[in-house]
Amino acid sequence: MKRAFFLCLIFSSMLSCKDRDAIDETGASRINSVAVIIDDLLWNGEIGDSIRNKFASPVVGLPQEEPLFTITQYPVKLLEGYVANSRHIIVIKKGERNHFSITHNEFRTPQTVIRIYGKTSRDIINEIEAHATDIIEKIHKREIQELQQTIRKTPQSTSRISEKFKIKIDIPTSYRYVMEQPHFIWLKREITSGSTSILVYEVPLQSVVRDGNAVADIIRIRDSIGKLYVHGNVPNTKMITEGSYAPYMSNTEIADRPTIETKGTWELDRDFMSGPFINYCIFDTANNRLLFMEGFCYAPSKEKRDLMLELEAIIKSVEFL
Repeated sequence: MKRAFFLCLIFSSMLSCKDRDAIDETGASRINSVAVIIDDLLWNGEIGDSIRNKFASPVVGLPQEEPLFTITQYPVKLLEGYVANSRHIIVIKKGERNHFSITHNEFRTPQTVIRIYGKTSRDIINEIEAHATDIIEKIHKREIQELQQTIRKTPQSTSRISEKFKIKIDIPTSYRYVMEQPHFIWLKREITSGSTSILVYEVPLQSVVRDGNAVADIIRIRDSIGKLYVHGNVPNTKMITEGSYAPYMSNTEIADRPTIETKGTWELDRDFMSGPFINYCIFDTANNRLLFMEGFCYAPSKEKRDLMLELEAIIKSVEFL
């Protein structure tokens, strides 16, 4: 393929397309937002500090600090009415006993309502500490599901991906094919002053050793893909993994297959463009291959947390045929 086609890369900051967000970003539907129902006295003390430390901690893998969730505090008397329309609600009160519960669709659908009660401030903090990880996982999973349901309302045809990789995946119509090679496909969505991208490619199964230094293998593979296909407008530039910070790696499953999730920052070698990426290395032993699915964005003037969540939701919709 001609070099000129490679240089159509996506990163031109002169683009001024209307940003098509995946879901309604107003009011109760805002992505990654949590309404915390708690009296001001508790919110302004140790309990409020504990909530912020757990649920507004920095998101892993982003170049700038962004909170895990956008938290809005309301006094207990406002639980009814507008606040009840929030998709995620955490209710914290002092009570006659210590109590923790999670209920779904109490005031609207979909909705997650978490209640944390304690006899003392220390009891409440202990409950928050004990259940924070579970709460975060449930809210994150709900947000992924909500995005996926929205995407399925207006999906585009992905027959080209299905034929090449034997998978089914839900991708919004706002994404366009940028490049297609025998074992590689690249799709892109234009946003204001930037873009989000999805890469799908496959390599031999033995290319990554799960019990060895897997992260080094994954970086080597994604950098080789960047060298081949993902170039910038400046000559001799290519996408590489930023070396200043070690990527974050964790083990998970996608479509019932063992998967390594890697989050980090990419940059254009010999250029100044950069951004976050999320990479999934799926061990598809049935087809004797590693299937890589990666999302990355270039959005220098925007917060990136919700853009990366949409990419994660798209990738996690994959099904193997």
